[in-house]
Amino acid sequence: MDGRVTTLDGAVVEVQFPVQQAGDLPTIGHVLELNRPGRRPLLLEVMLHNEPDHVRALAFGDTRGFAVGDRVAPTGGPLRVPVGQEVRGRVFDLLGRPLDGGDAIGGDRWSILRPSPDLTARRPARAVFETGLKVIDLLTPLPRGGNTGLFGGAGVGKTVLMMELMQNTVHYHRGVSVFAGIGERSREARELWLEMEGSGVLPNVVLLYGQMGETPGIRYRTGLAALTVSEWFRDEAGQDVLLFIDNVFRFVQAGNEVSGMFGRPPSRVGYQPTLAVEIARLQERIASTERGAITSVQAVYVPADDITDPAVAEVFNHLDGFLVLSREAASEGLYPAVDPLRSTSTLLRPEVVGVRHSRIAAEARRVLAKYEELRDIIALMGTDELAPEDRQAVFRARRLRRFLTQPFSVTESFTGRPGAFVRLEETLDGCEAILRGDCDDLPEQALYMGGTLDELRRRYQEAHA
Repeated sequence: MDGRVTTLDGAVVEVQFPVQQAGDLPTIGHVLELNRPGRRPLLLEVMLHNEPDHVRALAFGDTRGFAVGDRVAPTGGPLRVPVGQEVRGRVFDLLGRPLDGGDAIGGDRWSILRPSPDLTARRPARAVFETGLKVIDLLTPLPRGGNTGLFGGAGVGKTVLMMELMQNTVHYHRGVSVFAGIGERSREARELWLEMEGSGVLPNVVLLYGQMGETPGIRYRTGLAALTVSEWFRDEAGQDVLLFIDNVFRFVQAGNEVSGMFGRPPSRVGYQPTLAVEIARLQERIASTERGAITSVQAVYVPADDITDPAVAEVFNHLDGFLVLSREAASEGLYPAVDPLRSTSTLLRPEVVGVRHSRIAAEARRVLAKYEELRDIIALMGTDELAPEDRQAVFRARRLRRFLTQPFSVTESFTGRPGAFVRLEETLDGCEAILRGDCDDLPEQALYMGGTLDELRRRYQEAHA
């Protein structure tokens, strides 16, 4: 039975339905269609039953032009998003509207409010997803079918690193990448689209945006929509999927806006009281099953570089890997600007990555930590005043840190350096050689921004031939 609008308050719409018996009201999470002659229908999601015959709903669009008394029709289910092979290479929004100027997206549609896999159907994240990026594969191996957080403040390279990971996934793993742009600027969205198109990987990428100028409802649900698309490729196509979310903090912000609009009292530091539940609903659906795996890389903006912020701390509880980007490393030109001492992964254990990998990673951390301890002394007195063993550790740490830098394919047009994909074994060989002292004769700058150790040696020899 159709209802009528009784109140319009921004993106919150109150609707009265002619209820005759219990259960006649549309269920929470179901979508309503607001209609007015001469206007395109507007979709609403039921968020609250506030009276026996009233619901309060969240609008997925601008409510200007609608009025009290307009007709509202139940659709009988939650919001549904396009899925299937038809979405490959497409750019669209939460409502399935194309943003790339292409034809309407056909095919099947799945509800975005889906349950997470049962415990018995899950497969633990115990395999490494090789990225080809030396510092990540060595110190923060990504778990296949797990969650990795990419933490950093503004301007330290989160989005560029995600773009490189997407490109490497398509080129070297032949998998599908799904990108959820939550609160993205239109400029960033177009840049990513053109970059994927120019590099030839767009046919294996799905770009789903809830842009910054959209209503809170669209930004709030875009992450779940992208996750639903990923679940189709995992469950129906039997493919491994790399899911990128940029970024989770804007998802939290959108949820905070929605919470405030519906009158919920704020919790810690002004965040919504449902913060933990909202993040858990998103994170728990990211899992491996016998059909395939969803591996997620989630950018997390860190407000004021405060890693203890409640929203950031809540996301930490659901992650298997932690990539913390350092503003200091970025200022020194050490890209990717991963902080090697604050970043880690649950997979970095001998029984998972192997004894050799675990040993080299531990030795690399020890040497880099020693260098960090001595930096203040070096700044005051120079390296000549250090003990011989400390001086040796500093020289090798500086060479190792520069070896772990790497040019990106997605930045080649700006830097003039072709991107490098380095296999894990080659990364381990190079790090082991540096830690052993085999590169003590090379100037540290010779190890900067390159691929394998053999390639860097060859480049240095050719430059000084």
